[in-house]
Amino acid sequence: MLLVIGGPTASGKSSIACLVAQALDGEIISADSMSVYKHMDIGTAKPVACMKVIKHHLVDILEPGEVFDAKIFEEMSVKAIEDIKGRKKLPIVCGGTYLYINVLLQGIEDTPPPDWSLRERLYAIVKKKGSAYLYEKLKVVDKKYAMKISPRDSRRIVRALEVFLQTGKPFSSFHKWGAPRFEFKGFYIKLSWESLSHNIEKRVLQMFERGLVNEVEKLLEMGFEHFLTSQQAIGYKELIPYLKGVISLEEAIENIVKNTKDYAKRQVRWFRKQGWEEVDVEKLGIEGSAQFIVEKALNLDALHCVNAP
Repeated sequence: MLLVIGGPTASGKSSIACLVAQALDGEIISADSMSVYKHMDIGTAKPVACMKVIKHHLVDILEPGEVFDAKIFEEMSVKAIEDIKGRKKLPIVCGGTYLYINVLLQGIEDTPPPDWSLRERLYAIVKKKGSAYLYEKLKVVDKKYAMKISPRDSRRIVRALEVFLQTGKPFSSFHKWGAPRFEFKGFYIKLSWESLSHNIEKRVLQMFERGLVNEVEKLLEMGFEHFLTSQQAIGYKELIPYLKGVISLEEAIENIVKNTKDYAKRQVRWFRKQGWEEVDVEKLGIEGSAQFIVEKALNLDALHCVNAP
């Protein structure tokens, strides 16, 4: 048995998961596609304080130039679950990268390794014509997968087309969409769009106050602009035009807020469809939401051995 705590960015899920892990003697597996990278702390909103108290898996494990995808996440997270269970602790998956969560729960067949030359050509098309152009191509060859991602999600659009061009098979054909392979209890952290929108705006401003520009400048010195996976992260890619003098800081901030909100909308839609236990953080607060999850977890037969808080 494992717990899965998901929800949109800036919903408070990381803080809630931290309290749940403390109460249930658990460890957290991060389901965030960008928190795996070192040197990317502010823009990915890593739960630094919680990481000092609760062991986190799949955080700060790769350099920004290293590739990371759903298949690698699946392999690493399954190993982490086995490791945590082997030490008689509770695995708690927490994050908002819903495609990764789906792959963990459902599984994914082996996909071909990255074709860097092909990938670079596809990204060149994105830069020239925009991600929406390639998205229309993806809809033709793999409508099923296209419907699960955004026309602006260039990273996933490129990967899906890359796999199709390598194999002649739709990327969706490698995914499994049946019954979950793990016994789990899922919790969806929800709050009103008005509150979530406010939280996103507040978080973005706090990131700049904490030194996001300086963080991106250091990453650019490391060659970040040429790292095809990590440089697609929201909060980072929008600052590159600013640091090159193409747009103003105000425009960069507006772009980050807009892209974050667009992503949050997709997260909300996905999590709502899962039929998981809804946790109204607006009504319960962070501590109350954590206690709600703890009480639900302690009532599960599979968690009878977990210590009460």
